Amino acid sequence: MLFRSVGPPGVGKTSLARSVAEALGRKFARMSLGGVRDEAEIRGHRRTYIGAMPGKVIQSLRKVKFNNPLLLFDEIDKMSYGVMGDPAAALLEVLDPEQNSTFRDHYLDVPFDLSEVLFITTANVLDPIPAALKDRMEVLELPGYTEDEKFVIATDHLIGRQIENHGLKANEIGFSEAALRSIIRGYTREAGVRNLDRQIGALCRKVARRRAEGDEASVEITNETVVRMLGAPKFLDEEVTERTKRPGVAIGLAWTPVGGDVLFVEASRMSGSGSLTLTGHLGDVMKESAKAALSWLRANVDNYDVLPTFYKDAEIHLHVPSGAIPKDGPSAGITMVTALVSELTGRPVRGDLAMTGEVTLSGHVLPVGGIKEKVLAARRLGILNVILPKQNEKNINEDLNDDLRREINVHYVSMVDEVLALALTPTAPPRNPGHSDSDRAVHETVQ
Repeated sequence: MLFRSVGPPGVGKTSLARSVAEALGRKFARMSLGGVRDEAEIRGHRRTYIGAMPGKVIQSLRKVKFNNPLLLFDEIDKMSYGVMGDPAAALLEVLDPEQNSTFRDHYLDVPFDLSEVLFITTANVLDPIPAALKDRMEVLELPGYTEDEKFVIATDHLIGRQIENHGLKANEIGFSEAALRSIIRGYTREAGVRNLDRQIGALCRKVARRRAEGDEASVEITNETVVRMLGAPKFLDEEVTERTKRPGVAIGLAWTPVGGDVLFVEASRMSGSGSLTLTGHLGDVMKESAKAALSWLRANVDNYDVLPTFYKDAEIHLHVPSGAIPKDGPSAGITMVTALVSELTGRPVRGDLAMTGEVTLSGHVLPVGGIKEKVLAARRLGILNVILPKQNEKNINEDLNDDLRREINVHYVSMVDEVLALALTPTAPPRNPGHSDSDRAVHETVQ
């Protein structure tokens, strides 16, 4: 049998494999495929070569001394193709239940039966895996955790393990609920729980050092203790409100191999020659989305009190911070449209709302992937209103639990007009007296 667990780092893919082996009463063996680019790592070397040895599969079975263990292939998406052959192609015979009963290792040079082995592979993303290899796998997706799930994991597992690892006792250190939630929100905004485990370990180390220095008083970790020991929070919720106060800034949702993320799309209009400038290390797909968003707006300016000639003697600049991080994917179309309309009409975008979806030239909103990861990213940032394509409603019903569905207010849309009606504030803010005359003239011309 063959299963594949896919998800961001720190969500428990390897731990799940160990638990399955323990539940089934099988021996557990793990082999990392990250960086493997030699076919001989899988099939072994022929004995005519100096230093020949069996492949990693046979070596793992030899180590556990059983022919029916649970064999974990870790990071299978990190394999690469090299001059010594394609290891992904060599894995086909290993993982295919129709072939692996007669697997032939080059070193053994006799058929070896792998049909009794339970194979589990892990990966962060599916895209790098060849289609033929992916077809032989039963895919189990492990998305990121919610805040409540992280709190339960920390309470039931992480705290006790870190206390034991640092030579402390349960009565020597305690964590309040408010402190744990403060760590989750302000220090470890991630899909998994690895950084949460590190931060809890850092607090335990500081308490252990105090006891080693002679202060043996029991310590209760509170919000004030967290700030004193770990420093100021790394993530602040006020950033969202501050960055969306001015027109031209919209909040988008993106999927990454390490979970969901929030993107700020900024639009600006200035004097120029009727061109579109795109910055932020965007990929080809996002560049095409930006061009489609601008084309849709130029075709529908009459509906939004925008001069039809707004593009003639001006330059439109779209920027997606941070510029050093590559970004690509077909899910930023409606965010770019919203940022453009906001800038040209002077109407700011709601700071409590994020969105994802692709736009067509006819104004339809197309479905996208990674819905649960994106919704969790919005929740981690304190955004409880999300705009999603209508066709992604099934993902919300299937992937989110009841508590998260009640907490998040999801707006389903089919057309761009619906997005703009939900995202833009009703009226433009009053003019800032600090603006220069040229800035004021540009805004008045646009409106």
